[in-house]
Amino acid sequence: MLLYVIRHAIAEDQMPGESDTNRELTDDGAKVMKHAVRGMRALGWRFDRLIASPWTRARQTAKLVAPLCESDLITTDLLSQSPRAELLAMIGENVGGEATAIVGHEPWLGELVSWLAFGDQRHGEALRLKKAGAVVLSGTAIPGGMEILALLPPKVLRSIE
Repeated sequence: MLLYVIRHAIAEDQMPGESDTNRELTDDGAKVMKHAVRGMRALGWRFDRLIASPWTRARQTAKLVAPLCESDLITTDLLSQSPRAELLAMIGENVGGEATAIVGHEPWLGELVSWLAFGDQRHGEALRLKKAGAVVLSGTAIPGGMEILALLPPKVLRSIE
């Protein structure tokens, strides 16, 4: 399978007393993400499934990515915490396609990529996944079962369009 790991775009700063879960994309964040999606389209990226964190900024980012997907957006709290076996099982579910995109947050996405590629999620900080950036992996969604094909910062995705 192909797995596209996408970090949410630039969001508002967290205000004192405000929940981190409700932060929305900034206008610039949405603009950057729209250009990144054009780059994804130019690369021929298509997704059979799109799974996102339920946090506002991730859902908003996923909605911008949704035109590249064949099915409805799925949200799960598993993408708003450290990765667990249940997330790997969800990613690995065979739903008649081979390309899944997920949208979430750091540091958890770095931990997930590290776990899938190297079998150990403790080294996720070694990956620098910028906001609106993406990592492409190929293989089986088990610890150490995938290889990293590309790590694309938003600047690169935007330059492709």
